[in-house]
Amino acid sequence: MDFNFTEEQDMVRDGLSRLVRELYDWETRRKAIESEAGWRPEIWAQLAELGILGMPFSEEVGGFGGGAIDRMIVMEEFGKGLVVEPFVPTVVCAGGFLKHAGSEAQREEHLSAIIDGSRVFAFAYAEPRGRYDYADLETTAKKDSDGYVLNGHKAVVIGAPWASHLVVTARTGGDRRDREGVSVFIVDKSADGIVTRDYETVDGRRASEVYFENVSVPADALIGEEGAALPLIEQVTDEAIAAHCAEACGAMKVAHAMTLEYSKQRKQFGVPIGKFQVLQHRMVDMYTAYETAVSLTYLATIKLDAGEKERKRAASSAKVGVGQSARFIGQEAVQIHGGNGVTDEYAIGHYFKRLTIFENEFGNVDHHLKRHVSLA
Repeated sequence: MDFNFTEEQDMVRDGLSRLVRELYDWETRRKAIESEAGWRPEIWAQLAELGILGMPFSEEVGGFGGGAIDRMIVMEEFGKGLVVEPFVPTVVCAGGFLKHAGSEAQREEHLSAIIDGSRVFAFAYAEPRGRYDYADLETTAKKDSDGYVLNGHKAVVIGAPWASHLVVTARTGGDRRDREGVSVFIVDKSADGIVTRDYETVDGRRASEVYFENVSVPADALIGEEGAALPLIEQVTDEAIAAHCAEACGAMKVAHAMTLEYSKQRKQFGVPIGKFQVLQHRMVDMYTAYETAVSLTYLATIKLDAGEKERKRAASSAKVGVGQSARFIGQEAVQIHGGNGVTDEYAIGHYFKRLTIFENEFGNVDHHLKRHVSLA
């Protein structure tokens, strides 16, 4: 199989890599996440100007006609710099819902705003008692004369403090865990009845607890068919899993390189610790884990356009394998760095945090092992 990238894809990687190196260096990122805003809107605007936000969308809606491979390249470079800007919630998740099931009017209104960077989305799907079951919903959307009324609580909504709009999953029928009766809505975050509690996450991003109390949305806020959105949610979240796996690969690559470099500088008993065979073996194991993660990420990305069962199995395989590699590489990096590895001033500790949190996004290793077995 040919795993070489096209000339255009190499150009995108080189340009984005240069942007991350020059504008997202470690100290600059640290100041940004410690600021009141927690991100840099000017970076988001620059990504829009470079066409990164429009890359996965068709030329008919103003995009650049890219696909899953292009998105993977972008996310890998973001992972190398620990970029916090909400690319996955906005472009992958909200853009995915609109691309796969949005009406013509919804695409015309929202996709152009995503592409030009003027509209930021957050994906409100998780609930305090829902674990990783997308159908386990207590948030409800009941019909009224003009549309729907939403009530409920969404937890750990990544990027919500920066968002202008939310993509919200809610139950429009059936019982709490039924596969039928799940719907998806676009909701303006400034709508009456929405209350948010914002906070910083362990890995330096921002999230919110979002509460809906009699929030009225028009009928045209519904994405796709009422009560039949669960397969769509699973498709979009599989795409998000593949994107996050690519991000984790980028972070793992940097974590391994930083650890290797540190082992050449740190001396013990008068020699660099990288001379010790046991540490050499551990760093080789880290590299092997990284390469395994890359292969699984490629597979998951390629299979996004396959049949539903094949797509799900590839996504779960990647989430298991990349999740295990992320934990292993993050922990080994901290161990070899010693006490420096857990200080806020050293970058390696922040890579460890991001890799640790990655394992739990859109389902952890145990969840996806069970999912994979159930699909066998």
